[in-house]
Amino acid sequence: MQPTAPLDPRSAPTALAPLTSLLPPDDPLRVTLHNEVHARPSARVRLPALIIYVAVLNAGVTREQECAHLRRLPGQQELPLDRLHGNFLRLRFEGYTVKWERHTEFTRYSIVQALPAGALLGAEEPDLLSALVVAPDWLRSIPGRTVAAIQMAMLHGDLTDQRALMAQAQAWFGGRTVVASQLGHVPNPLLTPGQAQGHSWALTEFRIGADGFERMLVVAPPGTSETRTGRISQRLLELETYRLMALRGLPVAKQLGPMLAEAEDALAGITARLEHKTASDQDLLDTLVSLAARVERATAEHIYRFSATRAYDTLVGQRITELREKAISGTQTIGEFMQRRLSPAMATVAATAQRLASLSERVSRTSALLRTRVDIATEVQNQQLLEKLTRGQELQLRLQSTVEGLSIAAISYYVISLLLYGGKALKAAGVPLNPEMAAGALVPLVLWAVWYTTRRIHAKLHAEH
Repeated sequence: MQPTAPLDPRSAPTALAPLTSLLPPDDPLRVTLHNEVHARPSARVRLPALIIYVAVLNAGVTREQECAHLRRLPGQQELPLDRLHGNFLRLRFEGYTVKWERHTEFTRYSIVQALPAGALLGAEEPDLLSALVVAPDWLRSIPGRTVAAIQMAMLHGDLTDQRALMAQAQAWFGGRTVVASQLGHVPNPLLTPGQAQGHSWALTEFRIGADGFERMLVVAPPGTSETRTGRISQRLLELETYRLMALRGLPVAKQLGPMLAEAEDALAGITARLEHKTASDQDLLDTLVSLAARVERATAEHIYRFSATRAYDTLVGQRITELREKAISGTQTIGEFMQRRLSPAMATVAATAQRLASLSERVSRTSALLRTRVDIATEVQNQQLLEKLTRGQELQLRLQSTVEGLSIAAISYYVISLLLYGGKALKAAGVPLNPEMAAGALVPLVLWAVWYTTRRIHAKLHAEH
C-alpha cells in the first residue's frame, strides 16, 4: 500500500468546498461581521522603532481624497480605491510601513520606521523628525484637521534599575516632568519591590511641542516580541486619541451652559405665570413653543456629540485597564494623570447632557399642564355654547308651536271660507241650504281635521329620522 501523501494546505479550500452545501444560504452580513474582528490587526514593531502618528478629523473628507493622498507615496501611484473600503490599509516599503485607518469621525495615519541612532536612551531631547522617511510635505498635506499628533520612540532598556532609567528618560524629554507607568503589571508576591514586575515602561509629558507633536517613550527589555510592542503602541496611541475625542464634548457643554440657564429661568417664569393665571393661554403657549423649539434644536445639534463623548470615555477606561499599570516611584501613572483631568470634564459633559434632557422633559410636562388648562377652558366654553344652543332650540320649538297653532287657524279659516263659497253656490243653484249655518256647523270638524293632518305629518317626519 502506498503511503498517504500529506495534505497540501493550498488544497484545503477545495476539499472543504462540498461541505458548504450542507449549510443554509449565508446571511448577507455573515462574512462582513465575521471578519470585523480582523478589520484592524495589531502591528508588529521591531525595536528600536519610531512611530509618527497623526489623527485627523475626516468631516468632509472623502475616501477618494485620502486615496489620492496615499498615491503620493513611492510606488503607490496605481493604488486602487477598493483597498480603502475596509477602513484599514497597511503599505509596506523599504525599511518602513505606513498604516491608514478610517473611523467614524477621524482617520489615523501611522508611519513605523527605524529609530535614529541619536535618539536612544542617553540622548537629551533628540530630534526625531530629522530622520523622517516620508516627505514633510506629504505629512503636512494629509486631508483633514489634526486632532492628535504623536512621536513615539520604542527601544530596549534595562528595567531593573528604576532610578537610572528614570534619569535617562527625563533627560530624553529635556529634563521636564514626565508621567510614567510600568505596563503589564501582574502582582507576584515572590518578587521583591525592587524587581521588575512588568513587561515595559511608558513615559510621556502630555504636552504639544514646538513641532506640533506630543512625545511618548516606551522602554522594553531585550527579547520583547514584536507583537507585544505592536499591541503596546496601539493601546497607547488609541488611549491618547480617544482621550482627545472624548474632550471634544467639553467646549459644547460649556457653550450650552448660559443657554440652559436662561431656558431654565424662562421655564420657571412660564410655570409661575401658569400657576397664578397672570397671562393668557395664547401668550403662554407662544412663549412655551419658542422655548421648546430652542431646547429641541440644542438637543438635535449636540446629542450626537454627547453620545460620542460617552463612548470615547468608555474606550479610554478600557485602554487604561488593558495597560495594567504599576506606579513608578516619584511619578503619576498615565491612567491616574489622565483620569484626574479627564473625569471632571466627562462629569461636566454628562451633567450638561442630563440637564438638557431634564429641561426637555420639564418643557413637555409644562406643555401638558398648559394643554390641560386649555382643554378645560375649551370644555367650559363648549358647555356654555351647548346651553345657549339648547335654550335657542327650546325658544325655536315654542315659536314653532305658536306658528303651528296660527297655521291651523289660518288653514281652517281658508277651508271654511271655501265651504262657505260652496254653500252659497249651492243655494244659488236652488238647493234649500243656509250657507252661513252650514259653515258654522263645520268649523269644529274642519279644525279637528286640520289638527289631525298636522299631527300625522309630524309623526311621519319623526319616523323617517
